[in-house]
Amino acid sequence: MDELEISAVVQRWVLYRDAGDWDRFRDVWHPNGWMSATWFEGPYEEFIRASRKGFAEGVRILHFLGGTAVDVVGGHAIAQTKMTITQRGVVHGVEVDVVCTGRFYDFFARHEGEWRMAHRQPIYESDRMHALDPAAVLGLDADRLARFPVGYRHLAYLQEVACGAQVRPGLPGLHDEATRRLYREGQVWLLEAV
Repeated sequence: MDELEISAVVQRWVLYRDAGDWDRFRDVWHPNGWMSATWFEGPYEEFIRASRKGFAEGVRILHFLGGTAVDVVGGHAIAQTKMTITQRGVVHGVEVDVVCTGRFYDFFARHEGEWRMAHRQPIYESDRMHALDPAAVLGLDADRLARFPVGYRHLAYLQEVACGAQVRPGLPGLHDEATRRLYREGQVWLLEAV
């Protein structure tokens, strides 16, 4: 039953966030909820404010989910969910889509009898950028692209160029130290519930 409830929260996060349904989106979070992403890190309420601002400015980031695996220990849980992030924008005068695949690594805690998301950290495994117009020539700055890990370099490029975001370097990828550190943090989270 816990796994189903947690999986439902993961699904609601995506649906409500992408639809801009901020009141219901707020309900998926633990009161101390923390969000980490390429362009943001901080308390969930600040994430909602920043996301609302982006929506008002026309930024659209969509999330699609795959399978979920959940580990539950007492009142804590870790959920990993395959995901795809897509974002559209204009890079150097060319309209593009970026598709980034990876996993959501979510820390859950029971709050007032319900599972709530305490921390979300995406793991960025691979991404790509393509022009919507197949005849368009897209010239990227190779040095700027190379500043970021292979798992989210095109997403970072788009977010910096099209949105003016300050993208965070060194986020978890497919097989790297940041991901191994995240797994260790997840194990500590579960052990704290024993």
